[in-house]
Order: sequence, then structure tokens, then C-alpha cells
Amino acid sequence: MKRTRFSEEQIIGVLKEAEAGAKTADLARRHGVSEATIYNWKSRYGGLEVSEARRLKELESENVKLKRLLADAMLDKAALKDLLAKKF
Repeated sequence: MKRTRFSEEQIIGVLKEAEAGAKTADLARRHGVSEATIYNWKSRYGGLEVSEARRLKELESENVKLKRLLADAMLDKAALKDLLAKKF
């Protein structure tokens, strides 16, 4: 998984500056990111508080684990069906 240089707290801090009236180009230059990155952050973290962003990250990681478990279970089920079909 791709790692980010910025934590949720830092990203939300940058977005708070943008909401306060700072220009996107100035923010991008000051924090060493592109303007597109700031717009992506706005679409993902816009309007969130730090605690909400942490909860979102926890839910996303839990969702990934559950999807992986489901895929493993479906694979096992398919393998057992194939094995049973070959025996009879």
C-alpha cells in the first residue's frame, strides 16, 4: 500500500488553511505538493475532523481485511466443489 508523507492531522491542517482563504497555489508551494494533490485531499478529507479521519482510515483497513477473508473463503469453497465433483 502506498505510504504518504503527510498524516491525517497534517492534511486536515492544510485544508483548514485553504478554508481560511489561502490560495491553493501558495499552499501547494509551501507544503511541497502539487495543486492536484490538494484538490484530491479536499475530495477525500474535506469537512472531516481529525478523529473522523482516523475512524475512516480504521474502517477502510477493516474493510480490506474482510474482503480478503471473503475472497479466501470463496476460493476454498470453489476448490472443495471441484474436489467433490471429481470424486463422483
